[in-house]
Amino acid sequence: MKRVREETGLKNLHVMVPFCRTPEEGEKVLKAMAEGGLRRGEEGLEVYVMAEIFSNVLEAEAFAELFDGFSIGSNDLTQLALGLDRDSERVGHLFDERRETVKRLAAMLIEKAHAKGKKVGICGQAPSDYPEFAAFLVERGIDSLSLNPDALLRTGRKVAEVEKTLGIG
Repeated sequence: MKRVREETGLKNLHVMVPFCRTPEEGEKVLKAMAEGGLRRGEEGLEVYVMAEIFSNVLEAEAFAELFDGFSIGSNDLTQLALGLDRDSERVGHLFDERRETVKRLAAMLIEKAHAKGKKVGICGQAPSDYPEFAAFLVERGIDSLSLNPDALLRTGRKVAEVEKTLGIG
């Protein structure tokens, strides 16, 4: 990553750390990055933690002390919250990011992160598949949504509608 930033001059690349189970593990990741020449905050480098497991949500305040923000991994968070494999023939039909459990986890994370002045985005499939889920996240104050190109217009319209209702669009 450091070489990419140096060779290309790209300073808008950020690191996203997946499956970081504990704040202590987050400290180790940041230390290893620093040993490799990548230091959070230097030359604008931002480091985000993926919110894919319960600990990222329940201990969001502690993770917020270490990282610049969060990115909800809705696919993994949903699988782990519901205890299933979305690709399983036996239980895959139960996979749904719109479940109340998943929505509560996302809302809780947004609230806790914002209380610490941190941004939250989502990089999972849910906003592309379900514009109403994207609307739910916007209503909760999410900072950014990642969308598939084929969902951009449909979901974008829904987001604009919600933002207008909230007086932010």
